[in-house]
Amino acid sequence: MARRFRGSEEVKVDAKGRVSIPAKFRRVFEASDPDWSAGKRPQLVIVYGTRDWKHLQLFTIEAMDDIDDQISKLGRGSAERNLLENIYHGHAEETEIDGDGRLVLPQKLREKIGLVDSAFFISAGDSLKVWSPENYADEERRIEGLVPDFEPGADPLSLLAPAHKEEG
Repeated sequence: MARRFRGSEEVKVDAKGRVSIPAKFRRVFEASDPDWSAGKRPQLVIVYGTRDWKHLQLFTIEAMDDIDDQISKLGRGSAERNLLENIYHGHAEETEIDGDGRLVLPQKLREKIGLVDSAFFISAGDSLKVWSPENYADEERRIEGLVPDFEPGADPLSLLAPAHKEEG
């Protein structure tokens, strides 16, 4: 199983659109790039999605390969395949982390999500989401609104499906 991203970080964006990828996140991109080795630049895919997306999603190479395999299994010409190809192929850019641990975000992508002088990274398992801090604050409020009414002290892990018991 591929390594997962954990945590969040806010980083500066310079005038050229460069952001430093925190080391803990770079290690996941390196470990999840089958062609990476010491001295090479880890590859990744930036998905910028449809008009209403206010974030970028940075996928590891292994995660994108898995998504591509799943899309390929859908019927050619199906609405589902067309939608997913549009988002994950057509609204995506292949890129790499430079030798200084930075990622260059093209101006059109910075403008799309409202990045000016800082970016907020939040882990999403096999990808990282990149938000402007202001847009992420709105998203966090939206997500909090989805949280069901728990009894005080309830464990959020109770939302997970129960494990299957093996018959003996």
